[in-house]
Amino acid sequence: KGIQADDLQRLLARMFQDNTRGVQTAVNAYLVHTGEQLVLVDTGAGQCFGPTLGTLLDNLRASGYTPDAVDAVLLTHLHPDHLCGLVDRDGAAVFPKAKVWASQADADFWLSEQVAEAAPEGMRPFFKMARAAVAPYRAKGAFAAYQPGERLLAGVSVRPTPGHTPGHAGYLFEAAGKQLLLWGDIVHNHAVQFAQPEVAIEFDTDPQQAIATRKAVFAEATKRGWMIGGAHLPFPGLGHIRQEGNAFAWVPVEYGPLRSDR
Repeated sequence: KGIQADDLQRLLARMFQDNTRGVQTAVNAYLVHTGEQLVLVDTGAGQCFGPTLGTLLDNLRASGYTPDAVDAVLLTHLHPDHLCGLVDRDGAAVFPKAKVWASQADADFWLSEQVAEAAPEGMRPFFKMARAAVAPYRAKGAFAAYQPGERLLAGVSVRPTPGHTPGHAGYLFEAAGKQLLLWGDIVHNHAVQFAQPEVAIEFDTDPQQAIATRKAVFAEATKRGWMIGGAHLPFPGLGHIRQEGNAFAWVPVEYGPLRSDR
């Protein structure tokens, strides 16, 4: 389902968003220390898009970590703004010790030259960028495609969320009785899709499936009280979902001072 321009303007105005220069979006990735491993969920756009993206490595180092400390990379899906950060300008692997995981369904789709040849011409660069990003990891046996239900890491479970792409998936981290779902592209615009979850985006491979998935994830996350991390939610993209009648609302985390004993 689409949304009319006037309705979009009204929704954005209610969220106090300036739409005079186009709708802005964040591109977030998440680094999680499980206590045993350093896990990166998605890698950002790397060199695939404009100059305001591709800062993941600077931010990683600013947080006190280096790329060679990353043990695993979990990809929510194989769109360029989620996996191009796997490689540098020369196409070399950025995370030399990491094993990279993606769903089998997404790998079968985005890494297939046959599927790419049958795709609309405007989509073909996406396939090329996906193959280039995973190439150095595949060459050294550090790329793996997983099946539904497969356990990848301790304390992390895969939540299949198809629709945006064939094998789109989120990752549920659990520790000390708390859960964090890093969900990839369930939402692209928080001002629109929480209030109207039936609105799809043109980048969805299967819009109707994406809508059904979004509604199901919203309902489960609300019921279970999960904290959410979203790739395209306003930085840092962390918060909870609140139900409001037949719709939902985004409740971002509040910033606060760090405790001195941490």
